[in-house]
Formats: sequence, structure tokens, C-alpha cells
Amino acid sequence: MRAHMNKRHPLAGKRMTGAEMIIQVLAQEGVDTVFGYTGGAILPTYDAIFRYNIEHETDKREQIQLIVPANEQGAGFMAAGYARASGKVGVFVVTSGPAATNSVTPIRDSMADSVPVVLICGQVARSAIGSDAFQEAPVFNVMSPCAKHVFLVEEPEDLEATVRTAFGIARSGRPGPVVIDVPKDVQNWEGVFKGEGVLRFRGYENRMKALAEARLLPEECNEFLNLLKKSERPLICAGGGVISGDAAVHLRQFSEKFQIPVVTTLMGIGSVDTTNELSLHMLGMHGMAYANYAVMDCDFLITIGARFDDRVAGKVQEFAPNARFLAHIDIDAAEIGKVKSVTWSHVGAAREALIDIMHAGKDFKKDYSKWIEHIQGLKQQHILNYDRESEKIQPYHVIECLNEITRGEAIVCTGVGQHQMWAAQYFDFKNPRSLLTSGSMGTMGFGLPAAIGAQIAFPDRLVIDVDGDGSMRMNLGELETTTTYELPVKVMVLNNLGDGMVRQWQRLYFGNRFSGSDKSLRRKDFVKTAESDGFEYAVRLSDKAKLKETLQEFVSFKGPAFLEVMVDPEANVYPMVGPGMGYNEMITGDYIAGRTPGDGLFEKTSQKSDSF
Repeated sequence: MRAHMNKRHPLAGKRMTGAEMIIQVLAQEGVDTVFGYTGGAILPTYDAIFRYNIEHETDKREQIQLIVPANEQGAGFMAAGYARASGKVGVFVVTSGPAATNSVTPIRDSMADSVPVVLICGQVARSAIGSDAFQEAPVFNVMSPCAKHVFLVEEPEDLEATVRTAFGIARSGRPGPVVIDVPKDVQNWEGVFKGEGVLRFRGYENRMKALAEARLLPEECNEFLNLLKKSERPLICAGGGVISGDAAVHLRQFSEKFQIPVVTTLMGIGSVDTTNELSLHMLGMHGMAYANYAVMDCDFLITIGARFDDRVAGKVQEFAPNARFLAHIDIDAAEIGKVKSVTWSHVGAAREALIDIMHAGKDFKKDYSKWIEHIQGLKQQHILNYDRESEKIQPYHVIECLNEITRGEAIVCTGVGQHQMWAAQYFDFKNPRSLLTSGSMGTMGFGLPAAIGAQIAFPDRLVIDVDGDGSMRMNLGELETTTTYELPVKVMVLNNLGDGMVRQWQRLYFGNRFSGSDKSLRRKDFVKTAESDGFEYAVRLSDKAKLKETLQEFVSFKGPAFLEVMVDPEANVYPMVGPGMGYNEMITGDYIAGRTPGDGLFEKTSQKSDSF
């Protein structure tokens, strides 16, 4: 937990309400934006925000911007998008009862993807807790399984330290969401503001101290380097921990120094420049064919900040079948050996571990040129491809054309489904924190509010929400939020008239029975909806010949822009490793070259699946 060693706070010793203390701590923690929706049990805190901003009217840089969404779930994903893009702690503030329960999904989503956010919930007065009072919900009980930590502030004197502690917990170690449930009478209580102090959790503090001091010893580095020396085909698997640990620069240096190719998980995309010759982009269920083949061929898999989830490891016993050695670096000890047994491991920050190994291996020499040549051959032979002659607009083509415009520099947010995978596959990402997507939870409706949060964090960067018609419906109300705050977010909906990923599974495993997934009879006019919400650029595209010029207009538009592209509803995401299957059973479709063309993989995967 971060120690607060700043100079004495200028307001220390002043009497103020609990709500005012909350806002002062937010300001002290460097919070410049709060996302949220007000209501009875949180009114004192919202009033404190208003009064704080009036007091700082002469210097707007000191104010805390308040972004009001259409729904509390939207607020949570905005805070998460802000955090994912910036690396700072995202903050959202909501009232009690239904507002708090609406916030469960973004809290669980942030926990699953290790995103640092702080949620401050209003709660009924302490005397009414447990009485089924108006808009009461058992926030502590509901949130505890979903968050990194939950506080119910029962003693007003602990409020200030609790808020400060929440930030320390959210950002330290493996980042995650922290919830603070604040009864209304605690917000109205008056006391002396101290300007410093945190709650003490000795066990947690000791673990964080150990992690901060966890450096690799020379003998441990030598053990790793000896494995590397014995290897002929080393491969790095980089996960989201590389990005959240600010280790992307060091990973790139590590890869270049030792000439080791890199595959990334979905959450790890951007940890290396995807245009670099050593990058193999994404592995896993919908990873690049050549990335998965490289995993099959490697003899030393070096996993950094990744957790071998089911979308990556598939059939665990057949994952990396030729790897004689497996190294694992992670800040969470629980991940080491949880899924795959390892030869060498280190619990600690990825950045420091990479620095230590590079220092110890400054004179290391090993020629991996044959392996690199093999990797380049895989990339050429098994390149992504699709039906380029189709008269229908292919979603892959849309992303390819958009990528020619963005050149790997945009912040791309997505909903969940086929469009999410196409965005991950066909965009280039030159920088970390450039792909913001709901990885573990797979939450539809994530993309638009996350894009709003990212645009708030980076007002001058190009932020694009690549969405599907199904995901767009989930948080459609946030279109108005985009225009209300005049945010130049670019919203693109790939409309295939249904839940595309579900339909793909229904084609493969459920005999083309499209139960609940066909939306072709839905009456929603997305363009009119965008126009009614204030989008001056709102266009529907169905003519393939106009694709490139329309995309250029869309991206170049100065304000918020909405583009609906009617794409081929039969388009599938390939490659695909079926649930519970190994990489050797990967389906590559008709246009991506597999290793053994015509071997009947489609027939092998026609069984029913219990895992979506």
C-alpha cells in the first residue's frame, strides 16, 4: 500500500462533513474525473462535489469533472475505460440500492481483468441498515465476492482513512476494484479532517512490501538463463499483467535483446508493437493461426503476467506440447502452477524481473536465427485472410481499411462478440493500453462507455468504439452521454443482424438452430437513434464500393461520429479452437491456410459443447 508522505495538507485540522472529506481525499489522490449517477443516499457527496468545484472556479485544473451517464453500469465502465487507458485509478460514485446493484457488473468485470477502480456507494443511514429501508441493498454481501476489497464505513472517524486506503489497495499488487459503502448519516457527520492516514492491514501491507522488494537473485537469473541456453525455440507469452505493471517497454527490450518472439493474450495486446517482426500477435481460441502453431512448436515457453485461462490454454495437457521448459513470472502467487506446472517461476513485478534478467544476461549469446526464420515462415504461410471477392461487406475488410487510417495509433474499445475478435485480430497496436476490451467477463455493452472513459482520459487522441449491434443495444443510452459532453468518440457498429458469436457456435454445435440469436426482425434504427441523441455525423453504409471513403470521413469528423456498417451476417471468426480442444484441432476456415488442409477438423468439432 502506498505510504502518504506528502507535506501537511493545507486543510488539516479543519472541521468538515464526511462528504467533504471524501472529495478532499479524491483531490488528494489526483482524481480529476468522477463518473456517476446521483440519488437520495449519495446526495451529500454530490453536493460536496458541486461546492468543491465552485471553490476552485478560478483554476479549473483543480476541479473534479463530473460525468453523468445514462445508467450506473455505464458509469462503471467509463471509470474502467479511464483506468485501462490511463493506468490511473478510475472512480465512480452512485447512490444506494438499485444503483449499487447496477454497479456489480463493472466491478466484477474490473476484478476479472485486474483494473483499478474505486466505487463509492451511498447507503441508507446506519440505524436503518438491515430493515429493508427504501433503496437499501446489502452492498457488502453482494460486492464482496466480486471485488478486491469492500468497506462498509460504520465509524465516521474512519471515513477519511478508508477512502485513502481504497486507492492504495486498488492500485497495489495485482490491481483491482475496491468498493466503499458509505451510509448517508456518515456523509452528513462532521469531524476534523486530518489530511493523512490510512487503515492498517498488517498482512496485506507485508505482502505488498515483499512484492515491492521481490527482486531476482543472481542465481535465479542464472537458472533462467541456463534454461534459455538449452532452448532452441524460446517463445514469450505476454499477458495483461505486462501492461498493468507498466512493463511493456522492458518486455520489448527483453524480446529484442534475446531475440525471442512474442505471443500475447487478448489482454496483453499492445505489450509489444504488433508490427514488429518478433510479434506473433494474439494466441488462443481466436488467436492467429501462426501464433498458436508457434506455441505448439516452442521448446521453452516464457509466460509473463498471464494466467493460462481457458481461452488460451484450451486442452491444458496439450498446450505447448513440445515445451521442455516453462517459466512463469506473475505478481500474483496464486497464478503460479494453478493451471500449468512450471520449471522456473518468480512472484513479483514483471518490470523488475525483466530488468534483473537482462542485467544478468548482458553477455548472453545464443543464435536463434533458425527459429526466427521458422516464425517468419509461419506468419507468411498462415496469414489472416477472408473472402475478398464477396459482394457483401466483410467485417474483416472494414477493420483492415480502418487500420490503414489509424496505423496502430488509435485507442480501440470494443463490445463483446465477433466484432471484438475481429478488432483484436485485424488492428495493429503499437502502444500499450490501446485495446480496451472486456476479456475475462466478456461483458456486452462495455465498448461505448469504456470509449467515453478513455476519451476523457485522453481528449486529444483518436478513440474508436468498434461494436456489434447486440452489444450496442446493451448501453445504447450512453450515445447521449457522448454528445452531452461533446466527446469526439467514433462509434462504429458492425451490424450483422444478430448475436454473431452465438450464431457461429449454433452453426458449429447446434445444427443451425438460431434460438434467440437472430435479430433480423428487430426494428431498431441505429442511425436515427444516434441522430436523436445529437450526433451530427450518423451514417449507415451498405455499399462496399464506398467503404474506404466513408471510413475516412467518419474518422476525420471533428466531433462525435456514428457509423453503422451492414456486414455479411454469415461471416465467422477464424481461426477457432473449439472449447476443450487443443491447438492441433484448430479450425482455420476456407481462407486461412491450416497445417493439414482437408483433415476434417469441421467434422471433429461437430459435438455439443458445455462451455461457451
